[in-house]
Amino acid sequence: MQFSRKNLFSAMALTVATAIATGNLNAQPGHGFPPPGQVKHDGRRGGPPDFRMDQSRRDQLARHYGSDVRRWNNNKRRPQFTRGYTIPRNYSIRPVPRSYWAGMAPPPAGYQYGYYDGYVVTYNPTTRIIADVMDLVGAAISR
Repeated sequence: MQFSRKNLFSAMALTVATAIATGNLNAQPGHGFPPPGQVKHDGRRGGPPDFRMDQSRRDQLARHYGSDVRRWNNNKRRPQFTRGYTIPRNYSIRPVPRSYWAGMAPPPAGYQYGYYDGYVVTYNPTTRIIADVMDLVGAAISR
């Protein structure tokens, strides 16, 4: 089967129009694409539990990590963490001391609270899957 140039051009234009109509051609975090270095967990092998941190405790945690939060306040190169994605292996997540999250619900079994660059994450330290994220820098900026 042979296409004329007109038919070939029409088919290419239809393909591009379909791509534009169904989504952004550029993969951008927060638009259905994983943040750089993170992979969406497929949910088949023990995905994250349905757990949400008490966001009203953000100020309490921000006080503990205040100097680090201020350091990241205007930094555009800060990583992004998203629920259901994995934390890259090259990120060294620090455990959040129990005294810092006093008054919050404990993390689900097998998960713990961790801190990295202005984020408190509830994550599984073995699989590195994120159950929930608390953005301390975003909270400080919005005040």
